[in-house]
Amino acid sequence: MTVPQFFSPGLVQAHFVASSGLLSKAWSFISSRDEGLDGHTGNGLSWKVSAEPDKTVVVFEVKSGFDLQQELVSSSRLREDNLYHFEFLCAKKIQDFSLNRSAVDLFHKNFEGLKDLKSKIDSSRRLIVTGHGLGGPIASLFTLLLLDSKDDKKNPSEKKKPSEEKKPSEEKNPSEKKKPSEEKNPSEEKKPSEKKKPPLCITFGSPLVGDKKLQEAISRSSTWSSCFLHVVSYKDPVLQRLNPHPSPYMPFGTFLFSSDTNCTYSENLESVLELLVNSIKNQNQGLQHVDYGNIVANLYRKEVCKDFTPRGQDLTRSNSLRASICLQLEALGLTPDMQQQHHQNIDINALVTKLEDLEKKIIFKKKNKFDPSKKLNNMKVDMTQLEWYKKLTKNQDIGYYDGFKNGFFTSDHDVSNFQKNLTNYWKDMVEEAEMKPQTEGAAFRTRWLFGGTNYRRMVEPLDIAEYYRSGGTNYVEKGRSKHYEVLGEWLKEDKEAKKKKEEKEEKKKKETSKKNVELILTVDSCFWAHVEEALLSCQQLNSVKEKEEATMKLHKFEDYVYESLKKYEVSPEIFLNKSSYMTWWNKYKGISGNRGLKTFMSDPRHYDQYTKGDYNFV
Repeated sequence: MTVPQFFSPGLVQAHFVASSGLLSKAWSFISSRDEGLDGHTGNGLSWKVSAEPDKTVVVFEVKSGFDLQQELVSSSRLREDNLYHFEFLCAKKIQDFSLNRSAVDLFHKNFEGLKDLKSKIDSSRRLIVTGHGLGGPIASLFTLLLLDSKDDKKNPSEKKKPSEEKKPSEEKNPSEKKKPSEEKNPSEEKKPSEKKKPPLCITFGSPLVGDKKLQEAISRSSTWSSCFLHVVSYKDPVLQRLNPHPSPYMPFGTFLFSSDTNCTYSENLESVLELLVNSIKNQNQGLQHVDYGNIVANLYRKEVCKDFTPRGQDLTRSNSLRASICLQLEALGLTPDMQQQHHQNIDINALVTKLEDLEKKIIFKKKNKFDPSKKLNNMKVDMTQLEWYKKLTKNQDIGYYDGFKNGFFTSDHDVSNFQKNLTNYWKDMVEEAEMKPQTEGAAFRTRWLFGGTNYRRMVEPLDIAEYYRSGGTNYVEKGRSKHYEVLGEWLKEDKEAKKKKEEKEEKKKKETSKKNVELILTVDSCFWAHVEEALLSCQQLNSVKEKEEATMKLHKFEDYVYESLKKYEVSPEIFLNKSSYMTWWNKYKGISGNRGLKTFMSDPRHYDQYTKGDYNFV
């Protein structure tokens, strides 16, 4: 068997970044003292803006005397203080994360100025945000603010003040027309702008700014991680300011680790964390000043001149992944020989082995990452097979639910496999959606809403059949899988978001459902669970002690059935002679309390009228 070969592309990516000129451009603005730049001095914070034809660069600098403390503050605490700047980062499964309190406090003190800055530069086609040292966390937070697609987010409870309402006298006179000179020249019409690129944040020697939950929130977005590039010298003492081990601080984005003359690049945040930890271990010779300007210039010069200096390590016996990792560490000055010469407090071989394991882990994750589109066709085939099974059971006059529950067909085993395949797929789908940030997650849910709704209505009845066949009770509260609830919530949220539109189309939708009622899936995927509970309640009618409570439950179920029928939301297969629903009705009809349902069920011809969409409910 061929052993798969892995490779870590850190050096290749690092050379590309170093030769792009981005680092040189960002650092030139950080170090610039050009008074012609648009500068602003805030509360403990200053920033300057350079607007060029092809890009806009914003540089943040923290004033001397500011100290970045270790303490974190949770997003839930920020909400209590009516601070909603980063609320959009939350997801269904990531509802809370933490940020450095000092950085957030400084950000909030300057928020009005930063909000004005955002409005001025938001239209920039290409935007670079940068900061050195303690300016880095502010640059990161400001970039996060730019990633929020909703402008001027406010406290949901906040209302417009009376003084802000428009006065009648200020209303424009309807009869007032523009003067000819004020008419817009057609040639001056605004041309469609080019698609705006996401902002790029480049920090130099920046302390970490958030915890594991923040890392997860940013990493789950398809674009956000690529918006952050953190340049870190392996000798930078600023890393000790917020020691990433064992403190809760975690890296996010991408990292370019550098020595004085070389560098390596990593998107693997677990590997980044390991390098940060070892960087701190390496700083046993006292604190040193790091000249990032010199480092950036050396890296760019090295790439332009194409330095092909021979490597010092013998890697002939290494696999491709291990060799590439060793070369990346050598770029940072970390080799066994250098370790002995400089008495470094690092076990290089152990570090290489650890990074090799982490790279294999991330490669495996990427390879097995859930991609809904890849398996979609297989899921369509499985759904088609269940449709076929549904027709088969109908032809046997028993119905989809009861056919599977009673195991009448040899194909039941295959149906179970289709059921499991679909359930595994949609559980992964729900997990993927619940981890995405709010805006991206909403778009994802909308995209897969139709498929998820059909799946729930087709497959959940099979789960219910298995549950009651094995003696279970109260499926909705005790046996229902969480992912069915979430899929139901997606549909509910979508309906609420489109409520006005749906009200206009309600009549049309109802007529459509009536015409196709023979083919519909029952809208409430828990319908058969309610039928099973009604059958259990019928058994309790013989008990004097339980009779009153059972009767109330049965009347409630009866009303539920009738309302569902009136909306044409129930598949007509429930009227098949051998169905559990008909078993229930035959036991219950003598004590029926709903005159409408009793009238409907009294004549089998009504079932055909319902199937054709011709029955008129009272």
